[in-house]
Amino acid sequence: MVGTYLNLIVQGALLGGLYAIFALGLSLSVGVMRFVNIAHGDFIVLMSFLLLVLSSVLKLNVLLVLPLVIPLAFAAGYVLQRLLLQRVIGDNALLPLLVTFGLSIIVQNGLLQGVGADTRTLSAGALDVASVQIGGLSIGVLPLLTFAVAVALAFGLDWLLYRSRLGAHIRAVTLDVAAADLIGLSSVRVYAIAMGIVGITVAIAACFMGLRMNFDPTSGPSRLLIAFEVVVLGGLGSLRGSLLGGIILGIAQTIGGQIDGAWQTLAGHIVFLTIFLLRPQGLLPRY
Repeated sequence: MVGTYLNLIVQGALLGGLYAIFALGLSLSVGVMRFVNIAHGDFIVLMSFLLLVLSSVLKLNVLLVLPLVIPLAFAAGYVLQRLLLQRVIGDNALLPLLVTFGLSIIVQNGLLQGVGADTRTLSAGALDVASVQIGGLSIGVLPLLTFAVAVALAFGLDWLLYRSRLGAHIRAVTLDVAAADLIGLSSVRVYAIAMGIVGITVAIAACFMGLRMNFDPTSGPSRLLIAFEVVVLGGLGSLRGSLLGGIILGIAQTIGGQIDGAWQTLAGHIVFLTIFLLRPQGLLPRY
């Protein structure tokens, strides 16, 4: 019995690493840039389809295609922010919600028209079934890799935002756009760079989502819900908190699924609501 629950906790924590990757870009846009992106999950799905197409065309493992897509993802985020999203940033919080909701509808319907409604997956070749034995537990190499990437991203982004000059510029622009412009910071450029970084996290999330889960053109909202719960659990602006929130949500869902398959998703929501009621500021808030 102890071994069973230990295995559930380990597998749940590894699943939580994937959830944390979903949430890191949203944590950056919501917690740091104060920008709620309703299309975040749909952008992840869109990037998954791009990876699928490129890996098929180039005949390469999707993990080798990812480094080729990352610069494109940064450029897409930069251009989207510069040409569209920058126009709706301001005191009216409703405008970004409406615009990104519209983008969500466009992406979903565009994918349905372009690739159909079939469920797809990505493949990493031999890594899909490779496993290692650790302390009597059989753990998949791909989940371990996903968790390692989540940890590296969380700590790397945390350093970038709170220890680097670029991070200081992003936070300064977010706190007071007018003051930042007065001291020579271009708020438009800084926001665009920040959204480009979000684009990179979206590409990485898309890769590992496709390797670990099925996806179709309508999968975006469910990924968005997971990301929002993880961000709120961790605390706004806390990248390390998002990692912890993802782990907690993953463990809750895994244990809930062991009790009853119908409880898997519900258990995660119950844990989220419980922690939110007890600690609405999140587990590791930055502010």
